[in-house]
Amino acid sequence: MAANYWASTQRRHWLFSRESLRQIRQDLEDEDRDLIKQYPMVDRRLLSIFFNQQLGKLGKRIGIKQQALATAQIYIRRFYIKVDIRYTNPYLILATALYLACKMEETPHHIKTFSQEARIIWPDLIPSDVSKLGECEFYLISELNSQLIVHHPHRTLENLRSTLELAQDEMSLAWSVINDHYLTDLPLLVPPHVIAISAVFLAMTLKTTQGGLQAAAGTVAALANALPVSEEFSPAGATTLDSPQEKMENLVNWLAEGGIEIQVVVDCSQEIVSLYDIWEQYNEKTCREQVARLVKSRALDK
Repeated sequence: MAANYWASTQRRHWLFSRESLRQIRQDLEDEDRDLIKQYPMVDRRLLSIFFNQQLGKLGKRIGIKQQALATAQIYIRRFYIKVDIRYTNPYLILATALYLACKMEETPHHIKTFSQEARIIWPDLIPSDVSKLGECEFYLISELNSQLIVHHPHRTLENLRSTLELAQDEMSLAWSVINDHYLTDLPLLVPPHVIAISAVFLAMTLKTTQGGLQAAAGTVAALANALPVSEEFSPAGATTLDSPQEKMENLVNWLAEGGIEIQVVVDCSQEIVSLYDIWEQYNEKTCREQVARLVKSRALDK
């Protein structure tokens, strides 16, 4: 692995502005407008939820660790800003991405295992020829420019536990938020440490408001603007942080001392909240039917 994130290919080649990412996808769609119209897809976040669930099914059957699953999700998101989904068999891409991720995370499994288990889960949508998965692996590596090392936010979150005196429920919620952020574009927009901080910020916001996600959506930005930055109140001088409000103040002051823009953290938190909001519209059957129609109609299962 690269010595640190700042020297990594992830930072140098796979971090985009929102506008540049939008333009990349627009250019991809402009290449074949007729195909886009012929095979419409649900909102990208809903499709990401579906793909994540399918990855989870395959991972559970094989016994894949969480980090490999997270790395696979990054590969899939990167791949689909290079190649339009309508030119691929998404199920084959999912299986291949997870197979490759296991290699990179040093928990490899035999290619036949992946092929067999994928065929059990998606019997009519995965080629029976094992070599197809091997060919897809080379295709995936090529489109990712062989830049396969991924830095995740979980390590930063572990480091923040003692710094911000996080309780176990706050850690658990922040951990869940990090896992959910892979369903958004955030891995392509901000560094992993910002994701971890945003997860803590959102966990504290939810705990402070005690009104669920709708309440959090209305208070994330307000908290950022309302909380003062006090020179006397800092992690170094704090001994015990009892109330959620004290912890939120501690976090905001710590961000200011570290030179991290609170607005970036707020934007990330709002992105996660918007994911949870659209999640209510998720329909697995619709996603499954759209993908199956694509694969069968274009004979991508051969």
